Amino acid sequence: MEKTLNRVHPVSDPEATYFLQVSWEKDLGTGFSLLLSDCQCAWTGKVSEADISREAADMEMDREKYVEELRKALIAAEESAGRYNFVIS
Repeated sequence: MEKTLNRVHPVSDPEATYFLQVSWEKDLGTGFSLLLSDCQCAWTGKVSEADISREAADMEMDREKYVEELRKALIAAEESAGRYNFVIS
C-alpha cells in the first residue's frame, strides 16, 4: 500500500491547516482511502473504482484523464501548488 500526506489550506478558511492522507493499492484508478484531519478531529472516506468511473462519466471526462487530475490534486501537491483549491464543508 502506498500513502501520501499533504498539508491543505482550504480557500474556505485560509488560516486553517488540515492534513490529507491518501492511501491506495495499485493506483488511484482502482480506488483509494482518504483521511482528513485538523489535528483535533479526523474524517475518513473510501472512493471505489466504480465511484471514479461514475464521476468521470458524469463530468464527461476520459477516465484516465480524470484519474490523472485526481493524482495531481490529491497526491502531487507540491507540483500542483496553486492549481487546485480545497473547500472544507
